[in-house]
Amino acid sequence: MATPVRVLLTGAAGQIAYSLIPIIAGGDVFGKSTPVSLVLLDIPFMEPVLKGVVMEIQDCAYPLLVDVVATSNEQEGFTGIDAAFLVGAMPRREGMERKDLLAANVKIFASQGKALANYSSPNVKVLVVGNPANTNALIALKNAAGKIPAENFTAMTRLDQNRARGQLALKHNAPVKDTKGVIIWGNHSSTQFPDVSNATVNGSKLPFSGHDETFIETIQKRGAAVIAARKLSSAMSAAKAAADHMRDWWNGTDDVVSMGVISDGTKYGAPADVIFSFPVTVDAATRKWKIVDGLTPDAVGQEKIRLTAEELLAERSEALAATQQESSL
Repeated sequence: MATPVRVLLTGAAGQIAYSLIPIIAGGDVFGKSTPVSLVLLDIPFMEPVLKGVVMEIQDCAYPLLVDVVATSNEQEGFTGIDAAFLVGAMPRREGMERKDLLAANVKIFASQGKALANYSSPNVKVLVVGNPANTNALIALKNAAGKIPAENFTAMTRLDQNRARGQLALKHNAPVKDTKGVIIWGNHSSTQFPDVSNATVNGSKLPFSGHDETFIETIQKRGAAVIAARKLSSAMSAAKAAADHMRDWWNGTDDVVSMGVISDGTKYGAPADVIFSFPVTVDAATRKWKIVDGLTPDAVGQEKIRLTAEELLAERSEALAATQQESSL
Protein backbone atom coordinates (compact mmCIF):
# COMPACT_ATOMS: atom_id res chain seq x y z
CA MET A 1 0.00 0.00 0.00
CA ALA A 2 1.18 3.52 -0.79
CA THR A 3 2.23 5.82 2.03
CA PRO A 4 -0.90 7.47 3.51
CA VAL A 5 -1.49 11.16 2.99
CA ARG A 6 -1.92 12.82 6.38
CA VAL A 7 -4.77 15.33 6.05
CA LEU A 8 -5.86 17.92 8.62
CA LEU A 9 -9.31 19.49 8.89
CA THR A 10 -9.79 22.34 11.35
CA GLY A 11 -13.28 23.25 12.47
CA ALA A 12 -13.82 19.52 12.10
CA ALA A 13 -17.03 19.40 14.15
CA GLY A 14 -18.71 21.93 11.85
CA GLN A 15 -21.05 21.59 8.91
CA ILE A 16 -18.52 22.08 6.12
CA ALA A 17 -16.24 19.41 7.54
CA TYR A 18 -19.21 17.07 7.95
CA SER A 19 -19.80 17.28 4.19
CA LEU A 20 -16.08 17.28 3.33
CA ILE A 21 -14.97 14.22 5.30
CA PRO A 22 -16.82 11.69 3.12
CA ILE A 23 -15.31 13.17 -0.04
CA ILE A 24 -11.76 12.92 1.32
CA ALA A 25 -12.18 9.52 2.95
CA GLY A 26 -13.82 8.12 -0.17
CA GLY A 27 -10.77 8.86 -2.31
CA ASP A 28 -12.19 11.67 -4.43
CA VAL A 29 -9.47 14.18 -3.49
CA PHE A 30 -6.13 12.38 -3.23
CA GLY A 31 -6.94 9.41 -5.45
CA LYS A 32 -8.78 6.13 -5.41
CA SER A 33 -5.60 4.18 -4.61
CA THR A 34 -4.16 6.61 -2.04
CA PRO A 35 -4.71 5.79 1.64
CA VAL A 36 -5.59 8.67 3.94
CA SER A 37 -4.80 9.41 7.57
CA LEU A 38 -7.34 11.94 8.80
CA VAL A 39 -6.73 14.45 11.60
CA LEU A 40 -9.76 16.31 12.98
CA LEU A 41 -9.04 19.46 15.00
CA ASP A 42 -11.52 21.65 16.82
CA ILE A 43 -11.78 23.70 19.99
CA PRO A 44 -12.13 21.87 23.34
CA PHE A 45 -15.81 22.80 23.63
CA MET A 46 -16.53 20.75 20.49
CA GLU A 47 -14.76 17.57 21.60
CA PRO A 48 -18.01 15.69 22.37
CA VAL A 49 -19.27 16.45 18.87
CA LEU A 50 -15.96 15.31 17.39
CA LYS A 51 -16.38 11.98 19.14
CA GLY A 52 -19.70 11.54 17.39
CA VAL A 53 -18.13 12.42 14.03
CA VAL A 54 -15.42 9.82 14.58
CA MET A 55 -18.10 7.23 15.40
CA GLU A 56 -19.82 7.95 12.09
CA ILE A 57 -16.55 7.76 10.18
CA GLN A 58 -15.90 4.36 11.73
CA ASP A 59 -19.41 3.24 10.80
CA CYS A 60 -18.79 4.23 7.16
CA ALA A 61 -15.90 1.69 6.93
CA TYR A 62 -13.95 3.60 4.28
CA PRO A 63 -11.42 1.21 2.68
CA LEU A 64 -8.84 3.96 2.09
CA LEU A 65 -9.00 5.41 5.59
CA VAL A 66 -6.17 3.99 7.69
CA ASP A 67 -6.34 6.25 10.73
CA VAL A 68 -8.51 8.94 12.36
CA VAL A 69 -7.26 11.30 15.07
CA ALA A 70 -9.63 13.71 16.82
CA THR A 71 -8.02 16.38 18.97
CA SER A 72 -8.22 19.91 20.33
CA ASN A 73 -4.43 20.06 20.73
CA GLU A 74 -2.84 22.19 18.01
CA GLN A 75 0.55 20.47 18.13
CA GLU A 76 -1.02 17.04 17.76
CA GLY A 77 -3.25 18.28 14.97
CA PHE A 78 -0.51 19.83 12.84
CA THR A 79 2.26 17.28 13.32
CA GLY A 80 3.40 15.65 10.10
CA ILE A 81 0.49 16.73 7.93
CA ASP A 82 0.78 16.77 4.13
CA ALA A 83 -2.40 18.70 3.37
CA ALA A 84 -4.49 21.08 5.47
CA PHE A 85 -8.04 22.29 5.07
CA LEU A 86 -8.23 25.27 7.45
CA VAL A 87 -12.00 25.46 7.73
CA GLY A 88 -12.43 26.72 11.27
CA ALA A 89 -12.58 30.50 11.77
CA MET A 90 -14.34 33.03 13.95
CA PRO A 91 -17.68 33.86 12.27
CA ARG A 92 -18.95 37.40 12.12
CA ARG A 93 -21.48 37.97 14.90
CA GLU A 94 -24.21 40.54 15.26
CA GLY A 95 -22.75 43.92 16.12
CA MET A 96 -19.21 42.87 15.21
CA GLU A 97 -17.28 45.27 13.00
CA ARG A 98 -14.96 43.98 10.28
CA LYS A 99 -11.86 45.04 12.23
CA ASP A 100 -13.09 42.98 15.19
CA LEU A 101 -13.58 39.94 12.96
CA LEU A 102 -10.11 40.37 11.50
CA ALA A 103 -8.57 40.77 14.94
CA ALA A 104 -10.21 37.58 16.19
CA ASN A 105 -9.06 35.61 13.16
CA VAL A 106 -5.53 37.00 13.32
CA LYS A 107 -5.08 35.12 16.60
CA ILE A 108 -6.36 31.88 15.11
CA PHE A 109 -4.41 31.95 11.86
CA ALA A 110 -1.21 33.36 13.34
CA SER A 111 -1.20 30.45 15.76
CA GLN A 112 -1.96 27.96 13.00
CA GLY A 113 0.74 29.43 10.77
CA LYS A 114 3.27 28.92 13.57
CA ALA A 115 2.00 25.38 14.13
CA LEU A 116 2.40 24.62 10.43
CA ALA A 117 5.97 25.92 10.54
CA ASN A 118 6.86 23.98 13.68
CA TYR A 119 5.18 20.65 13.16
CA SER A 120 3.99 20.04 9.59
CA SER A 121 5.71 18.72 6.50
CA PRO A 122 7.62 21.57 4.78
CA ASN A 123 5.79 20.59 1.57
CA VAL A 124 2.34 20.82 3.16
CA LYS A 125 -0.40 22.18 0.92
CA VAL A 126 -2.60 24.62 2.85
CA LEU A 127 -6.10 25.60 1.77
CA VAL A 128 -7.82 28.29 3.85
CA VAL A 129 -11.61 28.04 3.75
CA GLY A 130 -12.53 30.02 6.88
CA ASN A 131 -13.45 33.63 6.14
CA PRO A 132 -12.08 36.18 5.48
CA ALA A 133 -10.21 33.45 3.61
CA ASN A 134 -7.74 35.54 1.59
CA THR A 135 -6.47 37.55 4.52
CA ASN A 136 -6.55 34.60 6.92
CA ALA A 137 -4.32 32.74 4.44
CA LEU A 138 -1.94 35.71 4.32
CA ILE A 139 -1.64 35.80 8.11
CA ALA A 140 -0.93 32.07 8.27
CA LEU A 141 1.63 32.45 5.47
CA LYS A 142 3.49 35.23 7.27
CA ASN A 143 3.64 33.25 10.50
CA ALA A 144 5.08 30.23 8.68
CA ALA A 145 7.62 32.26 6.70
CA GLY A 146 11.04 30.67 6.44
CA LYS A 147 9.67 27.18 7.02
CA ILE A 148 6.91 26.75 4.43
CA PRO A 149 7.00 28.41 0.98
CA ALA A 150 4.50 31.21 0.39
CA GLU A 151 3.15 29.41 -2.68
CA ASN A 152 1.97 26.57 -0.40
CA PHE A 153 -0.77 28.79 1.05
CA THR A 154 -3.98 29.27 -0.89
CA ALA A 155 -7.47 30.63 -0.28
CA MET A 156 -10.65 29.13 -1.65
CA THR A 157 -12.41 30.95 -4.44
CA ARG A 158 -13.42 27.71 -6.14
CA LEU A 159 -16.83 28.01 -4.50
CA ASP A 160 -17.35 31.30 -6.34
CA GLN A 161 -16.14 29.73 -9.59
CA ASN A 162 -18.48 26.77 -9.15
CA ARG A 163 -21.36 29.13 -8.42
CA ALA A 164 -20.63 31.22 -11.50
CA ARG A 165 -20.18 28.16 -13.67
CA GLY A 166 -23.47 26.70 -12.45
CA GLN A 167 -25.36 29.94 -13.07
CA LEU A 168 -23.83 30.33 -16.52
CA ALA A 169 -24.85 26.78 -17.42
CA LEU A 170 -28.41 27.54 -16.33
CA LYS A 171 -28.43 30.78 -18.27
CA HIS A 172 -27.37 29.07 -21.50
CA ASN A 173 -29.25 25.80 -20.89
CA ALA A 174 -25.97 23.88 -21.13
CA PRO A 175 -24.46 21.03 -19.09
CA VAL A 176 -22.13 22.27 -16.36
CA LYS A 177 -19.40 19.87 -17.55
CA ASP A 178 -19.32 21.68 -20.90
CA THR A 179 -19.23 25.17 -19.36
CA LYS A 180 -15.67 26.39 -18.83
CA GLY A 181 -13.47 29.49 -18.76
CA VAL A 182 -15.12 31.26 -15.81
CA ILE A 183 -12.61 33.24 -13.72
CA ILE A 184 -12.85 34.69 -10.22
CA TRP A 185 -10.57 37.66 -9.61
CA GLY A 186 -9.60 39.07 -6.23
CA ASN A 187 -11.16 38.56 -2.83
CA HIS A 188 -13.64 35.93 -1.64
CA SER A 189 -16.08 38.65 -0.68
CA SER A 190 -18.74 40.85 -2.18
CA THR A 191 -16.04 42.69 -4.18
CA GLN A 192 -14.94 39.57 -6.05
CA PHE A 193 -15.12 39.79 -9.84
CA PRO A 194 -16.72 36.79 -11.56
CA ASP A 195 -15.51 37.17 -15.15
CA VAL A 196 -17.23 35.28 -17.97
CA SER A 197 -15.63 37.19 -20.84
CA ASN A 198 -13.58 34.10 -21.72
CA ALA A 199 -16.27 31.52 -21.01
CA THR A 200 -16.95 28.67 -23.41
CA VAL A 201 -19.68 26.08 -23.83
CA ASN A 202 -18.72 22.79 -25.43
CA GLY A 203 -15.47 24.35 -26.64
CA SER A 204 -17.08 27.36 -28.32
CA LYS A 205 -16.59 30.85 -26.89
CA LEU A 206 -19.81 32.42 -25.71
CA PRO A 207 -20.76 35.75 -27.28
CA PHE A 208 -19.61 38.59 -25.04
CA SER A 209 -20.83 42.18 -25.40
CA GLY A 210 -20.21 43.38 -21.85
CA HIS A 211 -20.34 42.32 -18.23
CA ASP A 212 -23.78 41.46 -16.86
CA GLU A 213 -24.04 43.31 -13.56
CA THR A 214 -27.01 41.23 -12.45
CA PHE A 215 -25.03 38.04 -12.98
CA ILE A 216 -22.01 39.47 -11.13
CA GLU A 217 -24.15 40.55 -8.17
CA THR A 218 -25.83 37.15 -8.05
CA ILE A 219 -22.46 35.44 -7.57
CA GLN A 220 -21.16 38.07 -5.17
CA LYS A 221 -24.22 37.69 -2.93
CA ARG A 222 -24.88 33.97 -3.42
CA GLY A 223 -23.67 33.07 0.07
CA ALA A 224 -26.09 35.53 1.65
CA ALA A 225 -28.90 34.19 -0.54
CA VAL A 226 -28.20 30.64 0.65
CA ILE A 227 -28.30 31.78 4.29
CA ALA A 228 -31.60 33.59 3.69
CA ALA A 229 -33.15 30.48 2.15
CA ARG A 230 -31.54 27.75 4.28
CA LYS A 231 -31.13 29.69 7.53
CA LEU A 232 -27.61 28.24 7.58
CA SER A 233 -24.46 29.06 5.65
CA SER A 234 -23.25 27.16 2.60
CA ALA A 235 -21.84 23.81 3.69
CA MET A 236 -22.36 21.18 1.01
CA SER A 237 -21.25 23.49 -1.80
CA ALA A 238 -18.31 24.84 0.23
CA ALA A 239 -17.15 21.30 0.98
CA LYS A 240 -17.41 20.32 -2.68
CA ALA A 241 -15.41 23.41 -3.69
CA ALA A 242 -12.71 22.71 -1.10
CA ALA A 243 -12.42 19.16 -2.41
CA ASP A 244 -12.26 20.41 -6.01
CA HIS A 245 -9.52 22.90 -5.11
CA MET A 246 -7.31 20.40 -3.28
CA ARG A 247 -7.90 17.63 -5.83
CA ASP A 248 -6.70 19.85 -8.68
CA TRP A 249 -3.75 21.12 -6.63
CA TRP A 250 -2.72 17.60 -5.67
CA ASN A 251 -3.30 15.88 -9.02
CA GLY A 252 -2.92 18.69 -11.58
CA THR A 253 -5.45 20.50 -13.74
CA ASP A 254 -6.81 19.87 -17.20
CA ASP A 255 -8.49 23.29 -17.30
CA VAL A 256 -8.04 26.78 -15.90
CA VAL A 257 -9.25 27.09 -12.30
CA SER A 258 -9.51 29.98 -9.82
CA MET A 259 -7.34 29.93 -6.70
CA GLY A 260 -6.41 32.58 -4.17
CA VAL A 261 -2.59 32.64 -4.29
CA ILE A 262 0.18 34.98 -3.24
CA SER A 263 0.60 37.92 -5.63
CA ASP A 264 4.03 39.30 -6.52
CA GLY A 265 2.53 42.50 -7.96
CA THR A 266 3.31 41.74 -11.60
CA LYS A 267 0.06 40.15 -12.81
CA TYR A 268 -3.16 41.84 -13.93
CA GLY A 269 -2.82 44.87 -11.68
CA ALA A 270 -3.03 42.88 -8.45
CA PRO A 271 -0.88 44.37 -5.67
CA ALA A 272 2.06 42.50 -4.19
CA ASP A 273 1.86 40.64 -0.89
CA VAL A 274 -1.84 39.81 -0.84
CA ILE A 275 -3.61 36.52 -1.49
CA PHE A 276 -5.45 37.26 -4.72
CA SER A 277 -7.66 35.00 -6.81
CA PHE A 278 -6.23 34.43 -10.28
CA PRO A 279 -6.84 31.97 -13.10
CA VAL A 280 -4.22 29.24 -12.64
CA THR A 281 -3.16 25.85 -13.91
CA VAL A 282 -1.36 23.22 -11.82
CA ASP A 283 1.38 20.89 -13.04
CA ALA A 284 0.63 17.31 -11.99
CA ALA A 285 4.28 16.30 -11.63
CA THR A 286 5.34 19.17 -9.35
CA ARG A 287 2.01 20.23 -7.80
CA LYS A 288 2.98 23.82 -8.53
CA TRP A 289 0.40 26.36 -9.64
CA LYS A 290 1.05 28.93 -12.36
CA ILE A 291 -0.95 32.07 -13.09
CA VAL A 292 -2.34 32.04 -16.62
CA ASP A 293 -0.80 34.76 -18.78
CA GLY A 294 -2.15 36.57 -21.81
CA LEU A 295 -5.67 37.48 -20.71
CA THR A 296 -6.85 41.03 -21.39
CA PRO A 297 -9.55 42.24 -19.00
CA ASP A 298 -11.49 45.14 -20.50
CA ALA A 299 -11.80 48.56 -18.84
CA VAL A 300 -14.78 47.48 -16.73
CA GLY A 301 -12.95 44.33 -15.67
CA GLN A 302 -9.82 46.28 -14.78
CA GLU A 303 -11.84 48.61 -12.57
CA LYS A 304 -13.47 45.69 -10.77
CA ILE A 305 -10.04 44.12 -10.23
CA ARG A 306 -8.83 47.44 -8.80
CA LEU A 307 -11.75 47.62 -6.35
CA THR A 308 -11.29 44.10 -5.01
CA ALA A 309 -7.54 44.74 -4.74
CA GLU A 310 -8.21 47.86 -2.65
CA GLU A 311 -10.34 45.83 -0.27
CA LEU A 312 -7.58 43.24 0.13
CA LEU A 313 -5.05 45.98 0.89
CA ALA A 314 -7.38 47.43 3.53
CA GLU A 315 -7.91 43.99 5.08
CA ARG A 316 -4.16 43.40 5.14
CA SER A 317 -3.53 46.71 6.89
CA GLU A 318 -6.16 46.01 9.53
CA ALA A 319 -4.97 42.44 10.06
CA LEU A 320 -1.31 43.45 10.39
CA ALA A 321 -2.26 46.24 12.80
CA ALA A 322 -4.15 43.67 14.87
CA THR A 323 -1.10 41.41 14.76
CA GLN A 324 1.14 44.20 16.06
CA GLN A 325 -1.34 45.05 18.79
CA GLU A 326 -1.58 41.40 19.83
CA SER A 327 2.20 41.00 19.94
CA SER A 328 2.58 44.11 22.11
CA LEU A 329 0.22 42.81 24.82
